[in-house]
Amino acid sequence: MKESLLITIPPDSEISPSEWLRINQFLHEINKVNSPCVSVYYPYGKGQEIVSLLEETKRDQSIEEIETRIEEKIQQLKNQPSSVGKFTKTLCIFGWIQNGKVTLKEMGTSKKLPYIYMLSKKPFLKPFIDILKINHSVLLVTLDQKSARIQKFFGDQITDEASMRIDLQGRHKKGGQSQGRFLRARQTKIHVFYKKIARKVREMSVGSELILLGGNGQAKTEFFSELDSDLSQKCRFAENLSFSTTLSDIYQKIIHHLYQHRKKHVEEMLAKYEQLVKDGLTERRNEIIFGALKIGAVDTLIVSANYYSEPQFKKIMSMMETAKETSATIEFVSSPKIIQRLEIDNSVLAILRYKIK
Repeated sequence: MKESLLITIPPDSEISPSEWLRINQFLHEINKVNSPCVSVYYPYGKGQEIVSLLEETKRDQSIEEIETRIEEKIQQLKNQPSSVGKFTKTLCIFGWIQNGKVTLKEMGTSKKLPYIYMLSKKPFLKPFIDILKINHSVLLVTLDQKSARIQKFFGDQITDEASMRIDLQGRHKKGGQSQGRFLRARQTKIHVFYKKIARKVREMSVGSELILLGGNGQAKTEFFSELDSDLSQKCRFAENLSFSTTLSDIYQKIIHHLYQHRKKHVEEMLAKYEQLVKDGLTERRNEIIFGALKIGAVDTLIVSANYYSEPQFKKIMSMMETAKETSATIEFVSSPKIIQRLEIDNSVLAILRYKIK
């Protein structure tokens, strides 16, 4: 079982579709990096604190070369802030060795992300994924009673698409079969069509976190009843979605529902923590949590993004890197209530895989 690391940061408004699109495109490229990478995130104007961490942390020579270049880049961005955007709140720099040379990529975002200084096997991108809802897999189903369009999104990219249609007579004409028989035949045809769509949705939804249903009329609610329990749990109804909805508006709807989906996920995770307290499968003391991480006993690590204000913030950074080194799944969430609670517990809580005392 993989461990997971959960970090909370102060809430912010939903990211704009244009910035979401830009960051998705950046991550599509940097996701291709498959070599040890130093990842640095810091608030605009606070680069010196990260430089101090880079200078006092000893690494292998190749990593030291990367970090030296990152220090130079931080100074350059300080002197030329316009190069990363006028409204930047967080600066992110990634460095790795490619063809024997240090390669750097940087990006600014208008959103607040936690301090990060991480050496890992690949660029550390989880803050973007969890906090800004970047690079998620979502299935979008737009339908009416005679046509359907199914689109699979990974971030801003459509990775798979299918269209389905039936020839459906709109109204009963005089002569021939009775009105009642006509309506029954028509509904049967629609019902069979919905089943075909459901099979296609099941096929295309593998790996998707959300299924958004939309379309004019009652088709989306009729179709929902054709889905099995696993698919229906992933479904959300997207309002004002039709075949003519622009891609920009589609992005906005995806972003909104990803924020809602993440909120529910965090609530369930914290409920799990509360349930496990009585079983002795939780811990809130940093020293014990750090030791548990080293032996693989931590299932979920909950860390406030305000940890930088804690006296132990350097230790917490080390805890995050240890979690990553042990193949931990790192999750970021935003909730002011959680942050207030974690301030009492030195910014860290943990759910354990097994008792350690």
